[in-house]
Amino acid sequence: MQQLRTLLNNEVSPYITKMSQHKIHKIIRGFGEAAVLAVKAGFDMVQVHGDRICGSFSSVIFNHRTDKYGGDFFNRMRFATEIIVGIRFACGADFPISVRMDGTDFWDDGMDEKECQHIARYLESIGVASLNISSGSYESGWSIIEPYTFKEGWKKHLAKGIKESVHIPVIAVNTVKHPAFAEQLLEEGVSDFVGIGRGNLCDPEFANKAKRGDDARIRKCIGCLNCFKQSGVGRAIECAVNPLLGRETYRGDDKLIKDGNQQTVAVIGAGPAGLQAAIVLAKRGYKPVVFEKSDSIGGSMKLASQPPCKEMIGEFIDTLKLEAEDLGIEIRLNTPGTVEAAKAIGAVGAIVAAGGTKICPPVPGIEKAVSYEQVLTKDVEFTGKKIAVIGGGLTGLETAEYLAAKGNEVTVIEMAPAVGTAMYRSVTAAVVGNIEKDGGHIMTSHMFKGVKDGAVVVNSLASGYDLDVPADVCVIAMGVHPDETIADAFEAAFDRVAVVGDTANPGNIADATSSGYAKAFVF
Repeated sequence: MQQLRTLLNNEVSPYITKMSQHKIHKIIRGFGEAAVLAVKAGFDMVQVHGDRICGSFSSVIFNHRTDKYGGDFFNRMRFATEIIVGIRFACGADFPISVRMDGTDFWDDGMDEKECQHIARYLESIGVASLNISSGSYESGWSIIEPYTFKEGWKKHLAKGIKESVHIPVIAVNTVKHPAFAEQLLEEGVSDFVGIGRGNLCDPEFANKAKRGDDARIRKCIGCLNCFKQSGVGRAIECAVNPLLGRETYRGDDKLIKDGNQQTVAVIGAGPAGLQAAIVLAKRGYKPVVFEKSDSIGGSMKLASQPPCKEMIGEFIDTLKLEAEDLGIEIRLNTPGTVEAAKAIGAVGAIVAAGGTKICPPVPGIEKAVSYEQVLTKDVEFTGKKIAVIGGGLTGLETAEYLAAKGNEVTVIEMAPAVGTAMYRSVTAAVVGNIEKDGGHIMTSHMFKGVKDGAVVVNSLASGYDLDVPADVCVIAMGVHPDETIADAFEAAFDRVAVVGDTANPGNIADATSSGYAKAFVF
């Protein structure tokens, strides 16, 4: 964290402190011009995103200016003030302006709750119509873009403190997942309005379903932050639970070709890819029959829902089940999806979403190890053990987090130089933080070579030497690879076959739902 603070101070502080007044005035004019465009587009109100560049100007951490835009409180607020005045001048004295601001920036020497309340009162005094309360800054990334480890309403005290300090309406985001919790915030007097961002990306019908009292059918945010991960690298935004997000121009119910004519399609596997594919097929007029070899739906998501704070994945499984039921989709549990079973129902083709095969390296003593699946399904349970978890990807880290929370001393062993590289950085930081908080350790750049009594053998890629890592238990959590056997069998038997999810290309929930939707869209 200190390294990140130093880096940001080295970049942000000079940017704010050395910015020319000419550029400041240009930016201020830009806000006014943008507001005019919003009015022309028919908007009744604009909101100034005041917790980034405005927040940096108001912060003593970043603003070291000695001119009229720095120094005392009023000078540091001058940038925001001139933006508000400029918008009002451009759009009219009565045009309502909201400001999004922090309730704190989570820096010990930064803007605390008291100062943010002071800023709120000042903004009210210059005619701001409402305040939208967020928190944190990019140097406290876990607090500005909360992963699944944060509970609903964890920062509600920030908004409530500001609401009690001003007389204008207060809007607040609070990691809201459920309509009932949003209502609870209003009843508690936390804010006057509840802001829901990611929840509406996950399900654009969030508000309508909430109004109908149909909470269970809302596809709710699971906090994976795949949306930020994709958009942060310049790709189209993606959502794990909403495969339409960012693809609305060519996906959606209104784009489906409804030519199924009640033809039967076998869907092999009731994980996220298979269920999403079945839902799309049913909407197209096909009659999908889902074969699931286990006694419940969810596939790999059942395992993913077991680590701490992952209950939202369980809710997503429940929502998919309801959607399938609403469409009359038949799901056959405890029924392996074979070619013979598909032919028996008269299927015209199949979508194969049977999952992958667990990676299990052929090293000495591997028969002594257990799999992450055995751990997460509670087939085996450990407490007070030294456990080596092999694999520092999503599967390994979440398995380690689960075991550490159970009172075990966990060591994660990863061959790559870093763990969690496929996850959004704040998710990785949160999971690793939980592991280390519970006494766990992370060993990168070490290759797993075998298991023996009381230890696992690893090779240090830095030194080239082998060493023993004390461990009562070795857990293999290296993920899965595609299982081509079942796909090959179906492709040999049917002309129309689509392979989706981990069976095609192992990935995360977003990859699964997206592939399920895309392949069913053109089946």
